[in-house]
Amino acid sequence: MSTTIPLADMPFEAAALAARAHQHQKRKDNQTPYVSHVFRVCLVVRHTFGFDDPKMLAAALLHDTIEDTTIDCDDIIEQFGADVARWVAALTKDMRLPHDEREAVYAKELAAAEWQVKALKLADMYDNLSDSKHLSPGGRRKTAAKTRFYLDAIRQPLPDPIRPALALVEQRLAELERSLTP
Repeated sequence: MSTTIPLADMPFEAAALAARAHQHQKRKDNQTPYVSHVFRVCLVVRHTFGFDDPKMLAAALLHDTIEDTTIDCDDIIEQFGADVARWVAALTKDMRLPHDEREAVYAKELAAAEWQVKALKLADMYDNLSDSKHLSPGGRRKTAAKTRFYLDAIRQPLPDPIRPALALVEQRLAELERSLTP
């Protein structure tokens, strides 16, 4: 099926869909609207990592919709096309699986993913690391460990366009880990 939303409008339509889909969800601090996370991930993709592809920006905004809302892959295909849907699906964990199996399958899929998916996951990690200051020391340690696990999964092969993004995530991770050291 062809995309019904013009390319230039994709990020705007994705922002609206994400806001509706995540409207009752909160971040781990139980105060911040969850949708702020997907907005920040989009900003990281565009302004921190420097990618301006409207499809990537739309996927950044929608990256948690399949996993955390009633939006499904068919909804995304219909509105945003196959590329955006494929990238969002690749960023979606299979919540039907037990935790350890789910994480192993997800890591394997990230390792084999297209570079755009890896860039989007790096932006997701960057935001989670940035936002972890609101967490307890135990929560920050968990965020650091999860980030290391995902970095190990996507590190090889890593195409040149996203090596600077990897360096920024590694820098943010090192800052978090230093803050945890007495």
